[in-house]
Amino acid sequence: MLAVRAFTEADFPAVSAIYQQGIASGQATFQVANKSWQEWDGSMLPQCRLVAVSGDNILGWAALSAVSARPVYAGVAEVSIYVANEAKQRGVGSALMHRLIDDSEAAGFWTLQAGIFSENLASIALHQKYGFKLLGIREKLGQLHGVWRDVAFMERRSQRVGLPAIVEQAV
Repeated sequence: MLAVRAFTEADFPAVSAIYQQGIASGQATFQVANKSWQEWDGSMLPQCRLVAVSGDNILGWAALSAVSARPVYAGVAEVSIYVANEAKQRGVGSALMHRLIDDSEAAGFWTLQAGIFSENLASIALHQKYGFKLLGIREKLGQLHGVWRDVAFMERRSQRVGLPAIVEQAV
């Protein structure tokens, strides 16, 4: 049975191993080395840290990171979602995304964004399934192992959280 629960520091070894799989795939991140607990903990917001579990096995994780330290962007966060290789195509990503959206809206986030390598069609499809819109392709955004990579920039606006007045005027 698949369940999604809050992440605890004790989950970090499994989360780190899944992140390493993403690094090794070359399709998930520009990161080339895994992060220590202190680096990971410092880069992710304290709220909305989740793991998907089956029994004692962690099959995936999701978390949010701030897009800016400026107070006006306090309700905007970037999504990280990783699924273990052996758990792909089993609904783990969907379970994590569903809960992440619910938890983020309950915490007052009005915009979630994601940067996804344009070749990572499974991740793009998962985000689209949950209401993320493709805003554009950021061509040659960065190099990974000497190869320029394009990144799909996606965004999801909450339908439950009221947008700040300044955002409502711009929409």
